Amino acid sequence: MAKSREMTYSQALNELEKIVGEIESEEADVDVLAEKIKRASQLITFCREKLRAAEDEVKKVLSEMDQQAEGKTTVEDDLGF
Repeated sequence: MAKSREMTYSQALNELEKIVGEIESEEADVDVLAEKIKRASQLITFCREKLRAAEDEVKKVLSEMDQQAEGKTTVEDDLGF
């Protein structure tokens, strides 16, 4: 799965959508079906990791913003603003 680590979320999602389309339209050859399913699984794992990382980063930023807002409110209250 080292190859998927170098790609972006959008690239992984596009490849996954292509694989799903091939499977749904029965274009996937039976001999390579297991390989495509395995690759799809790898892409799903990659996308989930990217989404979790993005979610964690958003939560971190929001938490920092809340802390800053609380700090400003306290300072402003102390100064009488």
